[in-house]
Amino acid sequence: MLIDLHTHSTASDGTYSPEELILEAKRKKLKYLSLTDHDTIDGLSLITSIPDGLIFINGVEISAEFPKTLHILGYGFDPEQTELNSTLKELQDFRLNRNKKMIENMKALGFDITLEELEKEAGGELIGRPHFANLFARKGYVDNYQEAFDKYLDKGKPLYLNKKRLHPEKAIKLLRDAGGIPVIAHPYQTKLDNDELEQLVGKLTGFGLMGIEVYYSQHAPGQIKFYRYLADKYSLLITVGSDFHGSTKPHIELGMNVEEKILQPFLHEVIKT
Repeated sequence: MLIDLHTHSTASDGTYSPEELILEAKRKKLKYLSLTDHDTIDGLSLITSIPDGLIFINGVEISAEFPKTLHILGYGFDPEQTELNSTLKELQDFRLNRNKKMIENMKALGFDITLEELEKEAGGELIGRPHFANLFARKGYVDNYQEAFDKYLDKGKPLYLNKKRLHPEKAIKLLRDAGGIPVIAHPYQTKLDNDELEQLVGKLTGFGLMGIEVYYSQHAPGQIKFYRYLADKYSLLITVGSDFHGSTKPHIELGMNVEEKILQPFLHEVIKT
């Protein structure tokens, strides 16, 4: 079946609005879809209707503290839960202050970009580095979007500033307390070898982790095999997601084709919640 449990909209760093994402899922005849914007659930409230034949699951992707990249996906939570909303609001406020500091640093290097321009570029949604990159390209500071990241915005580059992240245990507890299912996203991005990753997954399971994103648009067959082993060993639910962003990641299409029986334990658990 066609399914996608890892997507982004204009509420974070995607290029499709939440409603456009729903329409694209309908066009491609997906059976299940989740919107998992970065550190925000604001996009969920912008979805006014779900077409027949599509099952929508509340989602979010929370950035966790880690030397490399560690993201925790959450599914099926209560979007009205107070602590979840207040914590995500804190992360968004931190991001706003980070963006203001990035603008100051850009001006010091001779780049003329204003917060108002970024807000217009983002269309009133959460401002992220993709919006900086688009403005850099539009103003001729770089030849294209990717060059903005390669030269200035990627981690370790002159204009990169870290964003606030939650301790993994706090992120997992936050989702569990809101009635959600916490899942480790794209495990390969941790940059750990198999033994180290297994230790991490064991530790996160102790914190309350419930699932692992085994099927992902960039996972190689060998990685999928190992992640299925981890799912079996630690009794974790298996999920699938493309990490669809729209035009900023044109190589990633919406929807992945996976046997439904593999995902039944997760679907049963999340729909029950």
